[in-house]
Amino acid sequence: MEQPETLLEMVRARIAHAAAVARRKAEEITLVAVSKTHAAEAIAPLIAAGQRVFGENRVQEAQAKWPALREAHPGLELHLVGQLQSNKADDAVALFDCIHSVDRPSLVAALAKAMDKAGRQVPCFIQVNIGAEEQKGGCAIAELPTLLAEARAATLPVIGLMCVPPAGIEPAPFFALLDKLAADHDLPGRSMGMSDDFETAIQLGATHVRVGSALFGARD
Repeated sequence: MEQPETLLEMVRARIAHAAAVARRKAEEITLVAVSKTHAAEAIAPLIAAGQRVFGENRVQEAQAKWPALREAHPGLELHLVGQLQSNKADDAVALFDCIHSVDRPSLVAALAKAMDKAGRQVPCFIQVNIGAEEQKGGCAIAELPTLLAEARAATLPVIGLMCVPPAGIEPAPFFALLDKLAADHDLPGRSMGMSDDFETAIQLGATHVRVGSALFGARD
């Protein structure tokens, strides 16, 4: 297993190459290092190597490890990339700097209320169920205009769309579709692409790539 700083360099080089192929600037792409299930000791070397944006799947797990890490390393950014229950909206707004998984009206309402109460605006992505998979989170493509209208009416700061394409299928058509949907709705952000496919996502417009195993190794 390579050292964490070496893995980070390799991922950054892959991002730069994919951006160059797409005639984009690497700085346009935010690398979200997905640290779910990894302890603070595994995260610290990446922070030391200059990584500043991290992603977690669960509010409780993030609450357990990130306050101390952030106190020790000011300037870190924490993104929620997993599903969010409406009853955890207050905790999510207090802890995270960006939420990638807004997918239903009840969550829009809960987050708007939590942000109003906290006096804190947290940028959000609307998660789209891009492959129409029953087991996956995300709003249906047909329901996106309505959900987006509700989010905007609630003054939720929606900055883009997020997706997780079906596993085991060429992801490019799904990334291209998300890019088109974001453009159609005047949204600048596209959170798409993970360890196995982020180069393809970058070539199709990704602004945020969520990379875990390529940085931390395979999970147990």
